[in-house]
Amino acid sequence: MRDQSQWGMIVLLAVFGVSGRILLDPIPNVQPVTVLVLLTGAYYGAPRAIALAATVALASNVLLLGHGPWTLFQAIGWGAIGLAGALFANRILIEGRVRIGLLSVIAAVSGLAFNWFVSLSILFEAGSSMLVPYLLNGLVFDLYHVAGNVLFVAWMASPLGEMMSRHRPYRALESVRDGAPN
Repeated sequence: MRDQSQWGMIVLLAVFGVSGRILLDPIPNVQPVTVLVLLTGAYYGAPRAIALAATVALASNVLLLGHGPWTLFQAIGWGAIGLAGALFANRILIEGRVRIGLLSVIAAVSGLAFNWFVSLSILFEAGSSMLVPYLLNGLVFDLYHVAGNVLFVAWMASPLGEMMSRHRPYRALESVRDGAPN
């Protein structure tokens, strides 16, 4: 029964992530997915965070935002962020509560790393000679992603964390309490 509740929560987070990407599309690089995946990794572990990352990237790109080589890079990038959330769970979460300051820093760094990783998809279309100009041209958008992530952490990390902790697997709670990663 508890496992169904966790997967129900993952489906709800996927709907929120896809909706957030689509609704916030007019604001470049500002969307809740990075923070959602980080929190999912911290509360539910890497496998569920990776599943969420792939689902959001595929669904939002196929539905409306456009699908191409970057979709695979987005899924892998957000999956890696979910893995980071799982690896840092014992630091991000203290007694089931989110450490907002630390999560903000991790979300900001994750935003930059994600954008730079997804930018590698340009190699499939334009070749290596365009990578550096592409990265430099995207710096402002990278900063939008960083700012958006910090705002999303401030806005939704605590209430979302409380919701996620209610649907958290028992052994994950034990491993965080013991100081081991999920």
